[in-house]
Amino acid sequence: MHALNPSDRHASRAAWTALHYSNYHEASPSTLRALRQVLKATVKIIPEVGVKYYLQFTTDGYINGENAGSCLATVLYLKKSPPEVYIKCAHTQDKKQIQEEDNKFYHYLHHQTKPIIANNIPDSHGNIDRAHLPLWGLAIAGSSYIMLEKSTENLGYFMAQVKAVKQRIRKDSAVEFEFIILLHETPTQKIELCHMHLIWTLSPPLRVKYICTSDNHWLEDGSGQDYGSAAGLFHEKEGNF
Repeated sequence: MHALNPSDRHASRAAWTALHYSNYHEASPSTLRALRQVLKATVKIIPEVGVKYYLQFTTDGYINGENAGSCLATVLYLKKSPPEVYIKCAHTQDKKQIQEEDNKFYHYLHHQTKPIIANNIPDSHGNIDRAHLPLWGLAIAGSSYIMLEKSTENLGYFMAQVKAVKQRIRKDSAVEFEFIILLHETPTQKIELCHMHLIWTLSPPLRVKYICTSDNHWLEDGSGQDYGSAAGLFHEKEGNF
């Protein structure tokens, strides 16, 4: 085991991997965290298994940018499987307020009679309409599952944009969306386009299915339907889950 410089990109990449795990498993658009600073990092090579990082870092709220407390985490990058993560964070946000925000957004979505449809979050100037912030948060939470599965010791991911999103109206207690999202891969700077199918209730976990392609190639299903076109994305039959 040896110490890493906290500013080393491998340390920050491992911290983000831990946050992808946390943001997905919290299943809450109101409790998303972003990395502020890695304070301490050590790494251990485990022969025939992988590489394990031990981390201490601070976080900000992903949406509001406010101090969200510090975290301790371990991230084990396995040779042939997604990373194994343990993370524990101190909470600086009011849990009751967070729950109220999630409840308000959930009930707003659940009582829609016409599906919510939106495109380009954020827009080409990097701006997000205030009304779309909770939807952006839900997309971050869902995409964190994808980014966690794809993360390796040498590749990290961030969600760059929601290209298109459409709600599916349901009669049960769940809220369902289809997203087209762009993931930014680092350090390669590649863009992956992913079709993400998400179901949310107020109880974790989020239910996510996805398919991605890199280098901006359009996705196609067996019928030849172009997943890259916002007009033709939402054609799948009900009951995917």
